[in-house]
Amino acid sequence: MQFHMISGGPKPVAPFSHAVETDGFVFVTGQMPDTPAMPGVLPDGIVAQTEAVMENLRVVLAGLELGFEHITMTRIYLAEFKRDYVAMNETYRSYFPPDRLPARTCVGVTGLAYDALIEIDLVCRRPTQ
Repeated sequence: MQFHMISGGPKPVAPFSHAVETDGFVFVTGQMPDTPAMPGVLPDGIVAQTEAVMENLRVVLAGLELGFEHITMTRIYLAEFKRDYVAMNETYRSYFPPDRLPARTCVGVTGLAYDALIEIDLVCRRPTQ
């Protein structure tokens, strides 16, 4: 197994790696909607927070020489599920071509770090050489 910490990546809120890789699969830790430059400072609203999470995921994937096209599965956690589900979906969908949507789970939770509205983690598959 390889444990990855991405230079310039988001600051972890707990003791974990940005990603762990094994047997061609890459498991990316859930990302929060803050930025590496301003840990713990979140944008307002689910659309801005979804965009921030996706950009943090993009940074981690780029550090692994991967992209959104390598995502096989996402898990989305929403603190305000009923209120934010539709707007989050519209924003999330914009990051993928219509014919290339990863498998996905989306659940409502009672709370997230930094009182965030959203967190997303990923499973990716590294292309074979």
